[in-house]
Amino acid sequence: MTKFIQLQKNLLKNKKTWLVTGSAGFIGSNLLESLLSLNQLVIGMDNFDTGCVENMEMAIEDAERKTGKKLRENFIFNEGDIGNINECKKACKGVDYVLHQAALGSVPRSIEDPISSNRANIDGFLNILIASKEASVKRLVYASSSSTYGDHDGLPKIEHSIGNMLSPYAVTKRVNELYADVFHKTYNFESIGLRYFNIFGKRQDPQGEYAAVIPKWIESFIKDEDIYINGDGKTSRDFCYIENVIQMNLLSALTNEPSAVNQIYNAALGDRISLNELYLIIRNHIELKLQSSFKEISYRDFRIGDVLHSQADISKARDLLGYEATYDVYRGLEYTIDWYLENV
Repeated sequence: MTKFIQLQKNLLKNKKTWLVTGSAGFIGSNLLESLLSLNQLVIGMDNFDTGCVENMEMAIEDAERKTGKKLRENFIFNEGDIGNINECKKACKGVDYVLHQAALGSVPRSIEDPISSNRANIDGFLNILIASKEASVKRLVYASSSSTYGDHDGLPKIEHSIGNMLSPYAVTKRVNELYADVFHKTYNFESIGLRYFNIFGKRQDPQGEYAAVIPKWIESFIKDEDIYINGDGKTSRDFCYIENVIQMNLLSALTNEPSAVNQIYNAALGDRISLNELYLIIRNHIELKLQSSFKEISYRDFRIGDVLHSQADISKARDLLGYEATYDVYRGLEYTIDWYLENV
């Protein structure tokens, strides 16, 4: 029995209280669904800058469908902004564990508007840290980013080896890690940071200029719109399905191994594929499902702040947390594409 399976069995018997910031977003709503399915009490917090009520509604409905139980009463939502310390303190009251997902994502967004990224990702993070500490939260698990590796060109990426930051977004996430470390050393407050590598799955927003590549391409295929690759398509990424990330968050929150706490981990698959390969996988699956063919892809300039290749070393998470990536990119894409075909 894997550590994650055992963890799920234990949670079903022991109800805890969890705060999920960014609960109306992509990753936050999937964490909400998983926790409700495990009979947990969840407090959500979101200001709807990038998330939406529909994500939380779908999460509750999916959890109820999965378990056959009425779970809505196990969810309490606080509309609030992590930039407001008082709203953070209110949300953290009586909470056992915090899963901090709220942030302004996107490297290009941060380049265009570094002030907003700093406010949400640094000021907001510090507020959550303070509120969690004052509420005697057992542990904070927070979303960091693979962008913190910056211009370090070694592959695979190992947690202790980073380079110079290439965007304001990367700076904000690195500052999160530094603040978390200081709070451990100064206040003995426990936290774990997860460096997300290109996470994808259901409920990821395909709209807008900052949309991630996988939902954007899937929607473009479904609507028969033009599809673009930034660069020559040889750029590669470690695409990680959302279920692997849920596992990482829960293992991090509940690990009893002292050496595993107050650490940074890569949250990833530990593999990589090029954008050209990704395009073919998505196109072939959708063509098979819809019994139709699509136009060829178009290429345009590289984006400022992007790195050419990214792949994680996940051995630290495997050794200290017991993490096992159970969904590869092909299986994850199949589930994701099927979801969008049903819901877009």
